[in-house]
Amino acid sequence: MILAERMKRNTLNMVLSLGFILLLVSACTKTVPSSYALAEFHGPTMGTSYTVKAVLRQPLAREKIKGRIDETLKRVNKLMSIYDPDSELSRFNRAAGQVWFAIAPETHHVFKVAMEIGRLSGGALDITVGRLVNLWGFGPDNRRGTLPAPEALAAAMELTGLQRLKLQDEPPAVCKEKAGVYCDLAAVAKGYGVDLVAEALAGLGISAYMIEVGGEVRAAGKRPDGQFWHLGVAVPDGSQQVSRIIDIADMAMATSGDYQNYYEIDGRRYSHTIDPHLGRPLGHNLASVTVLHPSCLEADAWATALNVLGPDKGMALAEKQKLPVLFIVREPEGFVERRSTAMKAYIKE
Repeated sequence: MILAERMKRNTLNMVLSLGFILLLVSACTKTVPSSYALAEFHGPTMGTSYTVKAVLRQPLAREKIKGRIDETLKRVNKLMSIYDPDSELSRFNRAAGQVWFAIAPETHHVFKVAMEIGRLSGGALDITVGRLVNLWGFGPDNRRGTLPAPEALAAAMELTGLQRLKLQDEPPAVCKEKAGVYCDLAAVAKGYGVDLVAEALAGLGISAYMIEVGGEVRAAGKRPDGQFWHLGVAVPDGSQQVSRIIDIADMAMATSGDYQNYYEIDGRRYSHTIDPHLGRPLGHNLASVTVLHPSCLEADAWATALNVLGPDKGMALAEKQKLPVLFIVREPEGFVERRSTAMKAYIKE
């Protein structure tokens, strides 16, 4: 079973587009020094795909690297998938309320980071939105074609909110306020998977790499030609065009947008990102937000939070947190970029 089946439609197209962008902007490299080898690895994961480019400065079996990558991502999926009924997260979602539920250290870390960024964002990032996600047709139930009834939305809202959760550090455990609280980690799990793959590569002695899982990226060191890794930010219209090129090293990049996974009813677009305060898909004009952070988990979490807040409140929070952020806003005259102060150093004109 997979973590994010909902990624398979429009999001899969976007992942393919991003993969093309990554190939395009990293293809213009100089001759690779003979002492280095650039190894590439690909595979399916979490309802999408991954690409890893690793600079090998010493002989290392590629099968071993590929195996370590696959094992790492399978571990994340087994812990945090809501599509696998036997995953740790699925079992917690079925658990009774007011009972401490033991969780793995990895799951505890993701909960802790997500809940902290949820607090800092005023609840814009809320991992308890699972029931709302399902009602709007973006979860395992895949209920698309009709809008949810107001009564069903009201009932789901009663089970939504970070105040419904308590987290315990030792031993790692989580407790829900009442049965029916349903957590969804899709907004952060891919980013965390990227971070764990980075740790796995470091454990193999690999210090220069680019890792991409479903559009969330982390890079370290430099390419074999001595240049930074070039990452393209897509124009948020599915055209496979590059809006901006960002050079990064020892940094992660995550993007959240309304163009990646959506459906339309009577000419109105319904995005997969749910505003936990309103209980419905986003309705503002922010097309995408890209965040840079040393941790891909945190970049992923902040991208979702800022996307929920929209271009104005999101920019204010990005400036307060000193986050490098690129907003692409949908205006009547077309797409308009807005950059946080911290992002300006990374933009390649």
